[in-house]
Amino acid sequence: MSKMQKSKPKLIESPAVVSEKLPLFAALDLGTNSCRMLIARPRKSDFEVIDAFSKTVYLGKGMDSSGKLSNSAMKRTISALHVCQKKLISNEVKYTRLVATAACRQALNGREFIKRARKESNLKLEIINPSEEARLAVIGSVGHLKPMTEQVLVVDIGGGSTELVWLDLTNVEAKNRKNSIMMMQSNQLRKKELDKLTGVKVVDWISVPFGVTTLKEQYSDVEEDKAAYAMMSWYFEEYITHFGPSHSNELKILPNFQIIGTSGTITTIAATKLGLLKYDRQKVDGYEMTSAQVGVEIDRYLTGGPDWRAKNPCIGDSRKDFIMSGAAILRSILRVWPTNTLTVADRGLREGILYSQMVKQGFLS
Repeated sequence: MSKMQKSKPKLIESPAVVSEKLPLFAALDLGTNSCRMLIARPRKSDFEVIDAFSKTVYLGKGMDSSGKLSNSAMKRTISALHVCQKKLISNEVKYTRLVATAACRQALNGREFIKRARKESNLKLEIINPSEEARLAVIGSVGHLKPMTEQVLVVDIGGGSTELVWLDLTNVEAKNRKNSIMMMQSNQLRKKELDKLTGVKVVDWISVPFGVTTLKEQYSDVEEDKAAYAMMSWYFEEYITHFGPSHSNELKILPNFQIIGTSGTITTIAATKLGLLKYDRQKVDGYEMTSAQVGVEIDRYLTGGPDWRAKNPCIGDSRKDFIMSGAAILRSILRVWPTNTLTVADRGLREGILYSQMVKQGFLS
């Protein structure tokens, strides 16, 4: 090549092209009621969803009386897992984490089912402990953390359990708080300990062994709607009596306190308050309500009764009873810790798994 000749310019790929070359991650959450999966690719400081799957399988149905997963429930679930397995293959997913929560954790035959699921669907699920479930729920909801939040209570109401995690962020710079929570890689939430790496302090956490399904089944013999609700609410509140700063002389609620709620119950209450004729994630995710507004909406559910709830487009016949057990849980929590801004998060465990895995593999920081 002569001195006068110019070398060919190097092609600079656009961020979108570079992103498309990054590997895919998958997160599967098998809960008491649903089997849900997300497939995503890292993009900047977040991720882009490539594919998704959600199916109501009622895995824990009837478990309250038998203590076991029924054969019909296991068949329904394995059928859903077959769909997930096909999606994982067709999308050529590189990194996966497939978790099972309360139903498999509590069932006498939970581990047997995991073995059966692996044999029949070729998917390796892991039963995670309550601490890990709580940690992942916190990481999954971090997108709604406000910059000036000093304390955050994350509420995750599931089908078979409810996780509450209270974090103190005063030792973390405001600009670093979201990333610090995402960096919580330990599989254990250690109460009242300061994470030396991130500066995040776990004030308290609890996993209550009741969710919308198990609490409903606990009071299935109470026919009167309002009576069942009152009893469920009282029963749940007893479980959280000694949880959190308000029950300790050493720990105080700070002014910049935020509650983030992630669950079908909380997103449904937001949707009905908004008067949606069809559920819209874009309108619900990030929506804020006061404790008083939540109470007014729940009172509407009670006044309308099961028939009104069944006709509501955001509740429906299949969830007309489950919404009341979830409402009882939420109202108990807000009665103990009232707030002017409950932030609604249509995200949770799956997103937490994705963030956690992407951080671990060095794609997010």
